[in-house]
Amino acid sequence: MYEIKTMNKIAACGTDIFDKASYAISDDCENPTAIMVRSAKLHDMEFGSNLLAIARAGAGTNNIPVDRCADEGIVVFNTPGANSNAVKELAICALLLSSRKITEAAAWAASLKGTPDAPKTVEGGKAKFAGPEIMGKTLGIIGLGAIGGKIANAAVALGMKVVGYDPYLSVNAALHLDPNVSVVTDVNDIYKVSDYISIHVPYTPETKNTIDAEQIAMMKDGVRLINLARGELINSEAVVKAIGEGKVAKYVTDFADDVVLGEENVIVLPHLGASTPESEDNCAVMAANELIDYIENGTIRNSVNYPNASLAKTGDALVCVMHKNIPEVITKVTGAVAGANIENLVNKSKGDYAYTMLDVTGQVDAAAFEGIDGVIKVRIL
Repeated sequence: MYEIKTMNKIAACGTDIFDKASYAISDDCENPTAIMVRSAKLHDMEFGSNLLAIARAGAGTNNIPVDRCADEGIVVFNTPGANSNAVKELAICALLLSSRKITEAAAWAASLKGTPDAPKTVEGGKAKFAGPEIMGKTLGIIGLGAIGGKIANAAVALGMKVVGYDPYLSVNAALHLDPNVSVVTDVNDIYKVSDYISIHVPYTPETKNTIDAEQIAMMKDGVRLINLARGELINSEAVVKAIGEGKVAKYVTDFADDVVLGEENVIVLPHLGASTPESEDNCAVMAANELIDYIENGTIRNSVNYPNASLAKTGDALVCVMHKNIPEVITKVTGAVAGANIENLVNKSKGDYAYTMLDVTGQVDAAAFEGIDGVIKVRIL
């Protein structure tokens, strides 16, 4: 019986996918086979010897010790694209919020409750909340993956000019882009021409403060910035300073910190990007399927610390070896199954780590892999 530990409330449509004859789902098992998590922080958590994988029902994995998991042979999955429509819709909302002073106007109108002749007051005061239309303006998008691509296409449909930048743009993502989206190879081109800029890249040490004072200085006066990806991607201090100087007209962010909260011309949302029932369902279903496929078939899809790999089992056993990406490991791994015939083999690497799958006919003993330098974990299915 495989045990799946839920660290947060996971949508039932996801947990219901597990075959109850083979899986037990609970939030209190002590040594689970896998963990499903949303926002719970796992950095201080000790992982049991049975743990094979962690699935994050969402895109970001900052709450998971990804590198430590890789060292322990624990695959960390995320669910890219499962919440993309929810974030796309919020981004379109953010474009309008940044232009039309909607939140300020609504707050002012609400403040008139109980005052004499409120309708007349509203008509007389609405001019101070005027703002530009987005049609015909230029939207710059940094990151054209599942979310950024959908925003780009939606903005084109709304009559905007769209300029995108993504050094890792996949062929599949490019094929789904509206042909009217102009893709540039230099991110500085985004800063120089955009009336609005929306950022959609993962947060890593390299992407921290992607937009800082230096980048803001290149932008057009009155630019409007949107950050629904990760708070650390844009330097809050630099943005607030630029707003005070009149360089940035508006900043809409889904991430609260003491620097931006309460600041004029900053709209802070409480991390609403994926907060839709549809998104939570999609993430839960994708996470469950990823875990089942890995536990039962050794298949890795959408991992952030190990390479994607799959191999059909046609022989007597499927040998799955997680190891460091160093020389001579493959030779030693194949030597460990010398008593069996290798029908097929797949080897993939991702950074410092690699994954080798061997479809074999004959007997294989996991003990044969003990002592091989670089081997982290071996599973025989």
